[in-house]
Amino acid sequence: MNDIISAVGFCNRTGKGDLSALDTSLREIAETGADACEIGIYAEEIISGGRIIEDRTRRVADIVRQHPFKKLSLHGQILSNFMDREHLQLQKKVVRSMLELCNRLGAGILVHHSGAGQLADGENAADLDRMEREALAEMGDIAKGYGVRIALENIFTTESGQYRQTPSEVAATVKAIGSDNVVALIDFSHAYIESTYRNLDFLEELRAMAPVTGHLHVHDSFGLPYSMTRFYHPAEATALGIGDLHLPIGWGDIPWEGIFGELTFLPDTTLIMEINAERFGDQQPACLEKACGLAALINMAGKAQMRQLA
Repeated sequence: MNDIISAVGFCNRTGKGDLSALDTSLREIAETGADACEIGIYAEEIISGGRIIEDRTRRVADIVRQHPFKKLSLHGQILSNFMDREHLQLQKKVVRSMLELCNRLGAGILVHHSGAGQLADGENAADLDRMEREALAEMGDIAKGYGVRIALENIFTTESGQYRQTPSEVAATVKAIGSDNVVALIDFSHAYIESTYRNLDFLEELRAMAPVTGHLHVHDSFGLPYSMTRFYHPAEATALGIGDLHLPIGWGDIPWEGIFGELTFLPDTTLIMEINAERFGDQQPACLEKACGLAALINMAGKAQMRQLA
């Protein structure tokens, strides 16, 4: 039986686009003892107009090959959006190339942000949901050919009047597609912020997502939406506890032990800590220890359940 959580690691530090930081950032993760890494491939300037740049890709492959992580994932574009009617074909073109990059680099997961949009006259939320589901189903077929999972990440509302799916609605999208190659990605802090903003039950939203979840983004916060956005230094947002802070585990107030003591996810799920390495690199060893403990909670419960069923 595969463990429910099969690997634990960190996202890398994104560079300036010239690949200069990639090797160092991957080495930093490997030296923590983590066995998983998520590369912010969107920042490395290896796709142009939806086309893969071959010489850059070969350089990335050479770098990645030096760090044999047990599990590797790629983070797609931050602005990936299959509810973007104007740019949908361009969006899909980039995701196709991202899936090919997963195949070339040996990454089993492509992280893709769930969509958002402003509703046009005569348009309703169901129209945007349908557009996103059709695009994801199409990309899921391509992902199947590569043996890759697309992990659909829940995001929080970022502007007034925006249509954005709640975490439980993201889960409903994944269920509606019905593909083994399209899974949900729980970002716990995002879910917390959106639950606060919409007055939803945070744990109920997580419970809805968990059964179709195959990838995790773990970082701490206080679940406070951006009631202010001007900070002279990121530490000021941390001090106030406002926004999507990407804090070390335990710096916020997400009840990690309770969540991981209750929920379970799809087999072979990877836990990635999206903790700002530039600011919190000194906290990574402690975070890795805590995350491995959370993974052990779920894996022990899963094995106990399997013994009962045997």
